[in-house]
Amino acid sequence: MSVSICTMGELLVEFLSKNYNQGFTQPGEFLGPYPSGAPAIYAAQVARLGFDSTLFGCVGNDDFGRLNIERLRLEGVITDGISVIDKAPTGTAFVSYHNSVERDFIFNIPNSACGFFTADHIDLALLNQCQHFHIMGSSLFSFRIIDAMRRAIQIVKANQGTVSFDPNIRKEMLNIPEMSQAFDYILEYTDIFLPSEGEVHHFASSKHQKETDIVQELLANGVQHIVIKRGQKGASHYQQHQGQTQELHIPGYNTKMVDPTGAGDCFGATFVSLFLSGFSAEKALRYANASGALAVSHKGPMEGLSSLAQIEHFIQQSA
Repeated sequence: MSVSICTMGELLVEFLSKNYNQGFTQPGEFLGPYPSGAPAIYAAQVARLGFDSTLFGCVGNDDFGRLNIERLRLEGVITDGISVIDKAPTGTAFVSYHNSVERDFIFNIPNSACGFFTADHIDLALLNQCQHFHIMGSSLFSFRIIDAMRRAIQIVKANQGTVSFDPNIRKEMLNIPEMSQAFDYILEYTDIFLPSEGEVHHFASSKHQKETDIVQELLANGVQHIVIKRGQKGASHYQQHQGQTQELHIPGYNTKMVDPTGAGDCFGATFVSLFLSGFSAEKALRYANASGALAVSHKGPMEGLSSLAQIEHFIQQSA
């Protein structure tokens, strides 16, 4: 079954530290620019799988912006929803690795071009073609874009579409008050919720609440499907059926970790697009785990994107 998926948010370029423990307080070597932004990675992975994928956002009238748009077009993403503005440059992120898993970031997002995206930038004709709207928590960095997200949610839901939400929490962005305030609103409209294992407790209603109780509460509040990403341990899917919580766990793959950037975005894009296209939750999880494993084996945010054929080959080789 064909699926049309859209997402909205930050487009930026990333610069990755060449060496571990390089830090940001002294001169060092960085690799880049790499086209990036969680929504951009997500949109590119959806397109790589062969589904209609549309991205809404803003870039500056500069080479970084052109780099992003050209890469997304190359991947097959519909870029007509990306506005090019003169008032601010394209966003940037600098990443310093402590090891292959732990990272620190310096983001220039709210004051860059993507920070100026508003509901007025939304191409309504494009949005009305979308059957599913995906939201990244990292995109909730200003009232302007949160208002745009609300508008998009209302339109997609009015068209009988569905919504997925990946909180994608970055500790460097938790001091943005708009972000936390938007989580509750978005969860009210979320059909598929995709937190990582470490993010689940951010959505607890009380201290020391167990993961199982948080899941039960979210399902009771209307979330249809919860997928918890557990890295190399795999992923878990939860849903309510006839008043009972059904739980499914699919183990992950033991892959050499090169760069975790974009792995969760690729996982989410793969699960959501395949699940909506008719895959069972079990099969979609298995393919999403493989997509995440392929993503971490490459250096750079979009360098580990995978096609359906590549995912299936990886699964066969790992059997």
